[in-house]
Amino acid sequence: MPPLKSRIDDLAIFGGTPTFDSELHVGRPNMGDRQALLRRIDDILERKWLTNDGPLVREFERRICQLVSVKHCVAVCNATVGFEILTKAIGLSGEVIVPSFTFIATAHALRWLGITPVFCDVDPVTHNIDPAQVAQIITERTTGIIGVHVWGRPCDVDALVDLARRRTLKLLFDAAHAFGCSYKGRMIGGFGNAEIFSFHATKFINTFEGGAVVTNDDKLAARLRLMRNFGFAGLDTVACLGINGKMTEVCAAMGLNSLESLDNFVEANHRNYELYRQQLAKVPGISLALYEESEKCNYQYVVIEIDETAAGISRNIFDEVLWAEKVLVRRYFYPGCHRMEPYRTDDPQTGLRLPHTERLAGRVLCLPTGSAVSSDAICAICDVIKFIIKHATVLRERFLIGPIFRHPWRSSS
Repeated sequence: MPPLKSRIDDLAIFGGTPTFDSELHVGRPNMGDRQALLRRIDDILERKWLTNDGPLVREFERRICQLVSVKHCVAVCNATVGFEILTKAIGLSGEVIVPSFTFIATAHALRWLGITPVFCDVDPVTHNIDPAQVAQIITERTTGIIGVHVWGRPCDVDALVDLARRRTLKLLFDAAHAFGCSYKGRMIGGFGNAEIFSFHATKFINTFEGGAVVTNDDKLAARLRLMRNFGFAGLDTVACLGINGKMTEVCAAMGLNSLESLDNFVEANHRNYELYRQQLAKVPGISLALYEESEKCNYQYVVIEIDETAAGISRNIFDEVLWAEKVLVRRYFYPGCHRMEPYRTDDPQTGLRLPHTERLAGRVLCLPTGSAVSSDAICAICDVIKFIIKHATVLRERFLIGPIFRHPWRSSS
């Protein structure tokens, strides 16, 4: 790594040497024990059972049930397909209330099936859907509520459960961020009618590409199993409409491999989170999203909010400068689902009733973490952040000239 920046022209965005030789990503895959994975894959090839509810998929589902204390786990090819199958299986229709401050798949899965996602504002502190706001936008067309456990920090589950019960609505949770986390001592996975986990490569537990629906509802689980396999109830019997949502054996092998290293991954994430917390504690205008230490947590995301007034510089300038240094921070969930297509065309005025979402989408950055990010790298990232704050005025003035840096991966925004 090059020495600390001493003047503004040392920044890579102005022609200096980047802080890192190779790019640091948010969510670089955790690999676990490579040899154990290769042994499992070799066994798969020996059995010649590659998909169709194989033994590793069933073992993976059993392990998930044990870890999150839930009756049923239905492994799927990815969380979005799992969400779509669940939506069909549980009978959602009309309108479903969702936060806009989430990954676009949450809304797309509904819209893909002809359901209208109605965007709700979030709590500015927790970043999760606000139950009080949900209550205000329920209509006669509303059939369900989707809570998203953003950053792995649980929604206000009790309030949402109470509201769904009183209004006779289905309640689902997008728990893509929240595997291994708990709410009031109970593991996330068993709340509402069902919850959806993502095991995408960027998640701390991954199956290369995959997901799972978990539920304590016996009948719902049976429908989900039928629907993920074209509706087949036997060799020649199709009992209902279905699609192909099955997880493969090789994906389950990676999932089992990940689960065996779960404690190590969480330990690395926690260590990184604490180091970031220590390094950024007194930096003006920077606040770190904190986790409740009394609960179980995967510490998968290190999230900062940048207060432009206090920091003297915008989140977007931070983003450009850090990318030039090969620190590939992410502006989750910019600009908000409601500002993406087709939703922004459907209702261009949605943002007027989502003030907290609009504010967060302009302030949040996710920082690199995970087992691939060293303590030295984190200290170097934090040094760059402090340097940016120190030279905020000059940076802001230079950016008034126009865009300086654009990573080839990124489109203009």
